[in-house]
Amino acid sequence: MTRDEILNAAAQIFSQKGYHATSMQDIAEAVQLQKASLYHHISSKQDILLALLDKALDMLIECMQAVLQQPLTPDAKLRQAMCVYLETLLQHRDLAAVLLLEHRSLDPEYHARHIPRRDRFEKLWRELICEGQQQGIFNTHDPALASRAVLGVLNWTITWYRDSGPLAPSVLAERLSDLFLSGLLARVR
Repeated sequence: MTRDEILNAAAQIFSQKGYHATSMQDIAEAVQLQKASLYHHISSKQDILLALLDKALDMLIECMQAVLQQPLTPDAKLRQAMCVYLETLLQHRDLAAVLLLEHRSLDPEYHARHIPRRDRFEKLWRELICEGQQQGIFNTHDPALASRAVLGVLNWTITWYRDSGPLAPSVLAERLSDLFLSGLLARVR
């Protein structure tokens, strides 16, 4: 039994039952270990939660950095970032649900350890929007608000998107980026 197998099982259980309703016994049973044996791999449920949040953010930061390194205009980067982010959330739905819905369950000391990584991820989005603003491509007075709005729209998707629905994640991301970049107003030509 590896630590990653334990984390994957925990992510699935946290996603289904919620952090507080999940016991260490639930996780041990999912990976076919005795509860005492589980503690040889993981010291606490809080450690599991923090490890899952770190894993999710590290993956998302890596994806975002790959997009930002491309020789694209800020609007093209934003479209690509939105697509990669949404597809990653939907491909790793259990882990995404833990990241987006369970971070509030961290005890203060664990929360303090989580915040720098979360801020680093959000900063990448803010910097992209600032880049577009500086180049005159984006019209925003508040890049922090704009980046939170983009993330909020994409984050909430995990609660309503269904694989059996009419839109593939890439199509959904394209439509959401159109909506975000062009808005709802019809343009007079």
